[in-house]
Amino acid sequence: MTPQIRALDDLDGEPHANPFPDSEPKTVRLTLDAGESVPPHDHPGREIVCYLVDGELELTLGDDTHRLTAGDVARFDGDQQISPEAVTDSTAVLVLATAAED
Repeated sequence: MTPQIRALDDLDGEPHANPFPDSEPKTVRLTLDAGESVPPHDHPGREIVCYLVDGELELTLGDDTHRLTAGDVARFDGDQQISPEAVTDSTAVLVLATAAED
C-alpha cells in the first residue's frame, strides 16, 4: 500500500473532515468551537481512539464525562452514547476501527 499523508489544516469540512474517504479504519478530524458540541450518538461495532490535538474537551461516554486536554489520548467502545463538547476551541483526530470479535 502506498502511504497517504494529509495535513489536518488542509482538510475541508466542519466539524467533521475525513482525510482518507472510503478507507478503513475510518479517520476523522473533529473541529469544535468553544461551547460547540456533537449530539449524543453511537458507533456500533467500532472501537474508537480520540487524540486531542489542541484545546480542551468534555467527552461524555454513556453516563460518565471525561475532561481531555491537548495531547490526551482516549480509547473507548463505540457501542455507547458519545458526545464531545469543546470547553475551548478544539481539534481532535478520531480513529474508528472495527471492533475485534470475541
